[in-house]
Amino acid sequence: MARPDKAAAVAELTDEFRSSNGAVLTEYRGLTVAQLKNLRTALGDDVNYAVVKNTLTKIAAKDAGVESFDSLLEGPSAIAFIKGDAVVAAKGLRDFAKANPLLVIKGGVLDGKPLSSDEISKLADLESREVLLAKLAGAMKAAPQQAVSLFAAPLSQAARLFAALQDKLPADGAAAPEAAAEETVQDTVDAPAEASTEETAAADS
Repeated sequence: MARPDKAAAVAELTDEFRSSNGAVLTEYRGLTVAQLKNLRTALGDDVNYAVVKNTLTKIAAKDAGVESFDSLLEGPSAIAFIKGDAVVAAKGLRDFAKANPLLVIKGGVLDGKPLSSDEISKLADLESREVLLAKLAGAMKAAPQQAVSLFAAPLSQAARLFAALQDKLPADGAAAPEAAAEETVQDTVDAPAEASTEETAAADS
């Protein structure tokens, strides 16, 4: 690749890191072109799944302030750049990896914070923003006071999801019991925090 092309590729990857609220690094060794196309379709329009060159990605990640990928960038790499709900993207990647074991989820970053493959799996176990909003709508009909409490929760805010995951993971990094995932969702709903503008608009509509 010529130097101007490399510079353009690095700039594009840097912009992807900066404009995404999350990114998941995968290894796709052995997957066919058709399977990669199916994965992109399954992830939807809010995720850009791009095959990347490791050397250029290391430069771009550093330029974007992402330091957690350096040790993971080995072998054929592709990154899912997440522009929407991180839970939905994590579910899509996890489900595809279960059906196609050649896809390996190596790690990620969410709101600038590193995620291990186990944490991404935990993230996939949480309820999506759409589900939480549906519960909010139901609560508004059933119990106004409960609705006020739910409305104050940050719903799908990526930083809150990450913090909840960290709280539920054991200190030694081992996978938490299944009950922890359910507690995480409840913590996310119950914890009072200022709702984001996007979530307020979604709830009002």
